[in-house]
Amino acid sequence: MKLHALTIKQASGLLKNKEISSVELTRAVLDRIDAVDGKVGAYLTVDADGALDQAQAADHRLAAGDAQPLTGIPLGIKDLMCTRGLRTTCASKMLENFVPPYDATVVTRLKNAGAVIVGKLNMDEFAMGSTTEHSGFQVTRNPWNLDRIPGGSSGGSAAAVSADMCLGALGSDTGGSIRQPASHCGVVGIKPTYGRVSRFGLVAFASSLDQIGPLGKTVADCAIMLDAIAGHDPKDSTSVAEPVPAFASIAEGGLADVVVGIPKEFSQAQGLDPQVGAAVERAVATIESLGARCIEVSLPHTDHAVAAYYVIAPSEASSNLARYDGVKYGARDKTQTDLLGMYRRTRSQGFGAEVQRRIILGTYALSAGYYDAYYGKASQVRTLIKNDFQSAFASCDAILSPVAPTPAYPIGATLEDPLTMYLSDIFTLSANLAGIPGISVPCGFSDDGLPIGLQVMGRHFNEAMLFKIARAFEAAQTIADQKPPIG
Repeated sequence: MKLHALTIKQASGLLKNKEISSVELTRAVLDRIDAVDGKVGAYLTVDADGALDQAQAADHRLAAGDAQPLTGIPLGIKDLMCTRGLRTTCASKMLENFVPPYDATVVTRLKNAGAVIVGKLNMDEFAMGSTTEHSGFQVTRNPWNLDRIPGGSSGGSAAAVSADMCLGALGSDTGGSIRQPASHCGVVGIKPTYGRVSRFGLVAFASSLDQIGPLGKTVADCAIMLDAIAGHDPKDSTSVAEPVPAFASIAEGGLADVVVGIPKEFSQAQGLDPQVGAAVERAVATIESLGARCIEVSLPHTDHAVAAYYVIAPSEASSNLARYDGVKYGARDKTQTDLLGMYRRTRSQGFGAEVQRRIILGTYALSAGYYDAYYGKASQVRTLIKNDFQSAFASCDAILSPVAPTPAYPIGATLEDPLTMYLSDIFTLSANLAGIPGISVPCGFSDDGLPIGLQVMGRHFNEAMLFKIARAFEAAQTIADQKPPIG
């Protein structure tokens, strides 16, 4: 097997046994980026010199016997996590030249584990989008079909992992932005429980919804990465001091003691592609054959999730993005002679159309006379959705659903129809509103060869159950072994 095609678990074993070096592995990944990223467009910044320096340091650690599972492993980082000395743009002209003076906590933890940071990955601008077409710099393409979207907003992360341009990556998930691109690109992605992973150094979109998580080639790889980044961080006031299990050590085996719930509302969801529905039904049957007991559950407020989310998230975005006014950092229009004019020109030139749309929506929802009718009411619906999940989990250990209603659609298909893009989040954003964990694992392909993902959602801080189910399902089929035809 070519070095760039290795999983994290495979590469870690080879590095530990000194059968390969981190420098060799990192060079192979950099060569892979040179070979295919011109077609895919996953990276915004490649730090080749820095990566090779980190790889050399990792080789010294390995030689000294100071190895962790991620020591020497080349990883990519979604470009909204601060990296000291390395450009962090959020895929926006507003931060085109911003170089942070510090690392995000998750980046610090990866570096402490000896991981090699190869570069920063493309995304929808400020994480606002589901297609990675809304980047301020370039469109990322799906490695399975270059005419299709990779999903978003962590589309660069998913595409890079899928095309073997890194062995794993970090993304962020505000309404499905890890799970949906993982589904479309045929990789594994997990959104941990809100508060499980520090958000310090994450450039905020919607602070009550954002959560960092890993994308990997296998379930085991995601568990290894989550082991490294999870845990309490006093720098993040929303980080929870909850014990972190050793996710990578969860034993493989059957599911005889597991009860999974199938929400009746999801099968009735508007726009569910029959091929997606059939693939998920086959996945449920496989999980049942592994010993799990399947029962029907109800999430009665599912129909209101999209509306509630697209009030809450833009409202928080409006507040968070108010800081980008051309005064302290980021872009500034220097042609204006008055302060208000500088504000207006800076924000209209620095933000793309999708970000501007969401700021306008959020500002309206928070304005005097409308706050209670919109943001306040959406927050009440959010509580009802959280209660729905709590009621469902009283009778089951996990909930199964599709990740996205359709396979990856053609690039440009929703640029003039943002509502269709928003509705593509129908299966994922409820987990963000409720704060629960969710994982996407490949479960099949459409008739034209596009990946389809199965979503497993669990109770707060019970990522271990998600890994147990996902690993057992992954081991029962060969879907994860298939590679995109990008060469």
